[in-house]
Amino acid sequence: MSIPRPEHPNPQFYRENWLNLNGEWDFQIDKSASGKDRKLYEANAKFDSKITVPFCPESELSGVNCKDFMDCVWYQREIEIPDNYKGMKTLLHFGAVDFETTVYLNGQEVGMHKGGYISFMFDITDFLKDGKNILTVCAYDDVRNPYQARGKQSEKYYSHDCDYTRTTGIWQTVWLEFVPDKYIKSFKIYPNVDNCSVDITAKLCGAGDFEVEAYYDGKSVGKTVVSAVNGNTVNAHIGLDEEHLWEVGNGRLYDLTLKFCGDTVKSYFGLREVKLDGFKFLINGKSVFQRLVLDQGFYPDGIYTAPTDEALKNDIRISLDAGFNGARLHQKIFEPRFLYYCDKMGYIVWGEYPNWGADHTDPVSVYNVLSEWIEELERDFNHPAITGWCPYNETWDINGREQYDDILATVYKTTKAIDSTRPCIDTSGNFHVITDIFDVHDYEQDPEVFRKGYETLETDGTLFDRHNRRQKYNGEATFVSEYGGIKWSPIEADSKTVSWGYGDAPKTEEEFIARYKGLTDALLDNGKMFGFCYTQLYDIEQEQNGLYRYDRTPKFDMSIFKAINERQAKIEK
Repeated sequence: MSIPRPEHPNPQFYRENWLNLNGEWDFQIDKSASGKDRKLYEANAKFDSKITVPFCPESELSGVNCKDFMDCVWYQREIEIPDNYKGMKTLLHFGAVDFETTVYLNGQEVGMHKGGYISFMFDITDFLKDGKNILTVCAYDDVRNPYQARGKQSEKYYSHDCDYTRTTGIWQTVWLEFVPDKYIKSFKIYPNVDNCSVDITAKLCGAGDFEVEAYYDGKSVGKTVVSAVNGNTVNAHIGLDEEHLWEVGNGRLYDLTLKFCGDTVKSYFGLREVKLDGFKFLINGKSVFQRLVLDQGFYPDGIYTAPTDEALKNDIRISLDAGFNGARLHQKIFEPRFLYYCDKMGYIVWGEYPNWGADHTDPVSVYNVLSEWIEELERDFNHPAITGWCPYNETWDINGREQYDDILATVYKTTKAIDSTRPCIDTSGNFHVITDIFDVHDYEQDPEVFRKGYETLETDGTLFDRHNRRQKYNGEATFVSEYGGIKWSPIEADSKTVSWGYGDAPKTEEEFIARYKGLTDALLDNGKMFGFCYTQLYDIEQEQNGLYRYDRTPKFDMSIFKAINERQAKIEK
């Protein structure tokens, strides 16, 4: 059987010694969440159906296609370690499993992980036996739990408004990795544009020589070897013989080879620096207007999971075709391979946490959010395409209760402590507590009203803000991080379909384009706006306000939007 999504899931941390576990698994929906009591983790447990991993059971590609709530699901399959990997440590990796995952091997519990969006790993070496082994995975997922982040997964039976089909259980690649006793656990890459150099801080298991070599276009451009003491973090510095800057539209990536005591990891980095200078957003010292689009990472047949590697690349291509230079990766942590293509193509993105569903009015909710958010910051720190972080989005009142401000402040401060190299927005749109950038969301549909609202930012430094009772603008760098959302839904001729979007829909294509141009021009012409983010790239289910349909076919001639979006912004002059 061909393996779905067969490519290595993380090009930024690649070992040759790995084994993809995607494909057919035994599967069981556990409606009463009683599977543990019934010992479904045992090797001889009986499962009543099959599923194609890594696709969630709600998706067509999984072969299950169940759209109802599934509080608990179980997976099981045989694994056997190839002879050439015996004697090595075996690491079991999951790209993402929603939400609370317990892993068993041969009936023994290996470990547990909470969080539905980030990668995790278990060392299963001591649980393995010769020959066939039975791997069992249990995923518990309750999107209606106020302490669990769900992003844009619908908390109602049906999709509605801007919430869509749910994702339960495994939804990214599962794989095995084989390493020697001494190996590279993780590393952070710190490029230095001013000195044309790169620093690597690595965490290692064991003592020995740590060797790092950088390449550009196949040519070695720097190398170093440092001695690592057992249990310590090691720092390596490489001066680069050639300077190739990472830029918007041109990734110019350097390759890295890291070696330690028989372990070899392939990686890459971009020579780039981001910083704020007053109202300007600088990439390598150059003012760059961020022409972003909202990308929510949903697919008609895979839901949260792209059906193919090519589909990931295509989402970037269609965005570029419309004249955008990046995206807000909205209410979802995207998979590393998508970020890899962003890095390669010079496509700027904002990393966001899918906070919706977690009750930000209750201080207890910080525990689930902060834990997974820290894992996200650590995993994706090295991606040059990520130009900023945004842990929360639109923290509206819940049942009349206002947000607990200390939650947002704590998550912001933690973000800055882990990553001081990027700006952080505490909560996109509202309600800001402490933030590097003051962004607003504005779905005003009249271009003239929209333009006039932001003229005072240039004339007297005041920002139009519908939520100024709850948040205070202090002259921070500014952009409108959601606007437009213009509804265009020819499918509404089908009486069974009720589409959703912002404001009154234009009556003609010409009216749509004129409205889009008017709204976008207002932001490009404002000398104190460093960017915009249009809602959105493609339709998702009932939300019909994309420039593309859900299947990624264009609704319009994209060259029109490319011309509108790509003209020089006032802040770039």
